[in-house]
Amino acid sequence: MVILSDLRRELGQGMPPGQSDDDSVRRQWWAALATLQDDLLAGADPPRGLWLAAPLPALYAPELLQGLRGWVWTPKQIGTLLPTPPLLPGGAAAEWGGSLPGLQRLVLREEDGTDPLLIVITPAVQVALAIDGAAGARRLLVRFDASALSAALKLLDRRLQEDAPGQARRLRTSLRELGPLHNDPDLAMRFWPRLAERLAAMAPSVTLQPLVRAPDGAGRGPEAEGEERADAGLEAAAQAELALLEALTHEVRTPLATIRTLIRSLLRRRELSPVVRQRLEQIDGECTEQIDRFGLIFLAAELQRQPEWSRPLSATELARTDLSQLLLQLEALWQRQLARRDLALTLAIDPDLPPVLSDPTRLETMLGGLIDRFSRSLASGSHVQVSLQPAGSRLKLQLSSSNPARRAQGERSDGATGRGDLVGPVLSWNPGTGSLQLSHQATQQLFHRLGGRLTERGDSSLTVFFPVATG
Repeated sequence: MVILSDLRRELGQGMPPGQSDDDSVRRQWWAALATLQDDLLAGADPPRGLWLAAPLPALYAPELLQGLRGWVWTPKQIGTLLPTPPLLPGGAAAEWGGSLPGLQRLVLREEDGTDPLLIVITPAVQVALAIDGAAGARRLLVRFDASALSAALKLLDRRLQEDAPGQARRLRTSLRELGPLHNDPDLAMRFWPRLAERLAAMAPSVTLQPLVRAPDGAGRGPEAEGEERADAGLEAAAQAELALLEALTHEVRTPLATIRTLIRSLLRRRELSPVVRQRLEQIDGECTEQIDRFGLIFLAAELQRQPEWSRPLSATELARTDLSQLLLQLEALWQRQLARRDLALTLAIDPDLPPVLSDPTRLETMLGGLIDRFSRSLASGSHVQVSLQPAGSRLKLQLSSSNPARRAQGERSDGATGRGDLVGPVLSWNPGTGSLQLSHQATQQLFHRLGGRLTERGDSSLTVFFPVATG
């Protein structure tokens, strides 16, 4: 039996071990996808070739989806959620089986793993991309060499023979129809510098996490069979929701990241007028805000799915963080963000405050999400006050408003729901503003994970307490 984990191991043969965490390697993955589609595959008219991917479609450029033949291994749960799975970016989802007749869906096995994988074969470009490695030793694999690609295609052919022999024949036929393949030795030289440029332009943000985790433990005894079935049903529902959230995150984040990259390339031009530059900067800020916002939504879903993650990080896992300096660095960004909604910001920080214990890599994004959550229901013209001051063995970060938040009826400050504002434990829908945001419970859990404690009092005040770093 061939599993896709075997393919990742094959692609990793002879490659140096990884040293990245999951967030870092997934930023590399998104940058690699953009580089492949915008720099290596762009310009082929019409495109000819094929692609194979798991656990979701990785390609998102419409002209490539229309022209290339594809095979996608997706989780079984997605098939139960969507009439035309899997989700594709933009309007492509509605065209599954219509104007995308060359796309074939296959079912992912539990043993396959859920790290992303993509192989693209055209007459001029042949490349394999994958993520693999254990926690703390993650790596992005990019292979252009013919020997690695040939071995990968042989494994995929064997897998297709197991899943759908007719599709295996179709893959071989498609390869023959491409004719001689030109393996350009300069592809890697073009690819890596452009990838580095994209990574340098990316703002740090929360990225996608694995799609599905394997079930824990063995079967239970007959006396608990009913309870086990109930637990299995809840687990399946949670996994299905998570699969949908990841697919939606893929659909939203990918085009936004592409737009942001293009905007930043334009901003490097000196001849832009002040008005044009201002508009482009506004677009860049909005893209970054939404990318981070959807990343936080996904991270919150992960905490719900894996309860062991919801425990607070230990003191050894947290780092001394200068919260005062971080707030000062973020002040200008938040002012621009709030100004787009006709809101003002005042920052008040007590002098000589000690550092706190937190995770600075996550904290910046979480604080941005907190500002977004607090300000979305404020009336135009409101004034947001952000203050940081000592509170015993903690520092108190407080957000307040001179104009009370106009929350839609339903979600109370304690996180309870009245008339359907909460969409499960992760999301909250505000019909008054038309915004989708993290629920109170999910926001509490995220800050709890980072060593903080979130409280809301009424509609116009929100407070987070952070432990002071000692020693």
